[in-house]
This record gives sequence, C-alpha cells and structure tokens, in this order.
Amino acid sequence: MTAESGNGFSEKNTRNRMNTFKTGILLAALTALFMGLGFLIAGSTGAFIAFFVAAAMNAFAYWNSDRMVLSMYGAERVDEQTAPGYVRIVRQLAHNADLPMPATYIIRSPQPNAFATGRNPEHAAVAATTGLIEALGTEELAGVLAHELAHIKNRDTLTMTITATIAGAISMLANFAFFFGGTGNRDNQMGAIGTIAMAILAPIAAALVQMAISRTREYEADALGAEISGRPLWLASALEKIENAAHVLPNETAEANPATAHMFIINPLAGGMRDNLFSTHPATANRIARLRELARAGGQAAGRPWG
Repeated sequence: MTAESGNGFSEKNTRNRMNTFKTGILLAALTALFMGLGFLIAGSTGAFIAFFVAAAMNAFAYWNSDRMVLSMYGAERVDEQTAPGYVRIVRQLAHNADLPMPATYIIRSPQPNAFATGRNPEHAAVAATTGLIEALGTEELAGVLAHELAHIKNRDTLTMTITATIAGAISMLANFAFFFGGTGNRDNQMGAIGTIAMAILAPIAAALVQMAISRTREYEADALGAEISGRPLWLASALEKIENAAHVLPNETAEANPATAHMFIINPLAGGMRDNLFSTHPATANRIARLRELARAGGQAAGRPWG
C-alpha cells in the first residue's frame, strides 16, 4: 500500500467516525426532545415514561420496520426466475461490497425510485420501483443499487428507522402537549404559552435533526456507492433522470406516508414549498457535482471489476 492510499484510507476512517459521532449526538438530541415533551406533560414522571416509550418504540422498529415498510408499499419479492437482470446486478454489487445477498423486491410504481431497509446487513432488503427498472439502463441501475447497498453497509437503514420513529413520536406527543401540556405538572415554570411554544417548536426541531442525519447519510452513500460500482458517473446520470421524473410522476403511497420519504434515493414527494424547505435529501445538483468530482479525481476508472 502506498503512503497516498494509506492516507486516503485513514482519512476515510476518520470521516466515518466523525459522521457516526455526529449521528449519535443528533439521535441523543431527538431523545432529549421526546423526554422534554414528556416532562411538559407530566413532570419528571412524564420524562421517565417518555424515555421508556422511546426505547420500546425503537425495539419494535428494530425487529419489524423492514416488513412494515415493504408491506406499506406493496413490495413483491423477486428472484433470478422472476427478475433475472435486476437480481443479477444486486448480486454482483453485493459481492463487490463484501455484503450478504439482500432480499430483492419490486414496487409497482411509475415513479423511478429505490430504497433499502433492514436492521443489519444480514437482514437487509433492496426495493426498486418498476419505473426505475424501466427508465434506467443497466449501468445507471447499477449505480442506484450500489447506493442502496452502501446504506446497508453503513447500517444507515437502522439509523434512519430509529430517527423516523423518534421524530414521529415527538410529533404525536407534541400534539398531545399542545392541548393538555402542563395540566398535570405543578413544577412547570414555562406556563401555558411556553408549553404551547415548545409543543410547536419541538416537531420542527425534530424535523431539522432528521434532515441533518439523512442528508449526511445520503452524501456518504453516494460516495461509497460509487466505490462499490466503480463508476461515479453511473449514479450521477441516474440521479438526474430520477429527479426529473419524480416531479411529474407521483408516488401515491409516499404522499400518504411522508415520514418514509427519507428512505428513497430521491425525495418521492411532489414538489411544493414544504417539501423543499423540509427536504430530507441534499440538493440533487450538489450530489451530482460531488460524483463528477469523484470521477475527475480518478474514481471513474478505479472501481472493482464489473459483470
């Protein structure tokens, strides 16, 4: 190993550790918000209960989130007989990434998109829409699937599930606090106005934390996905096509369940100021620019064997 490659490996490990540390801090902030709302409603007892409720919800999400989201989107499991080309690409990329072969699913939706789920690499699944498989060429599809396998390798699927679970619980508890907050807490020094303000601001803060986690993970998955496929420009080309199509081809299930939007490679929600302001994804143009920079720096030719 050359000194240059050694330094690159060291820098990547340092960056990954920093991102993991930042994610841990942000998850702790979400938990603190949840406990704070519990305190507003029922004092120290409420905070104590909120902590254990958060733990129970995360435990449930850990074991059941993959089945729940796949069922929500009507995902159909496929294999070499039913979708040979798609499954072959996933198998090759999983080999490149030194990952177990994930379960493969197809979602009947015209919008080109994809996501990964599962609590760990041994219990992971990749789901692609029919629109994605039909709209992209083999190389672009490989770029997208490599991105999803990067999420699995980085264990982002579990992190994002826990983030969504706590953020959703904060919104639910904030609604309760808005109407009943502080009524059972004699030690509440915030008063009715303070309690209402906290109930309004807490979900916004939770959404901002969720966005910060998701956006960081998307950039990391883009970079690792480019390494897995060996071709950063494959993903760059795919992102451009998916972004253009996502604004004109709706994903009805995602629109009905916006809390799952962060799972997809591109925000599946149709335009709108709210979606742009609180988007869980980085700007696609910025992602494409970073991938093109990787290609210019030599990543385009330095990938693992393909095919």
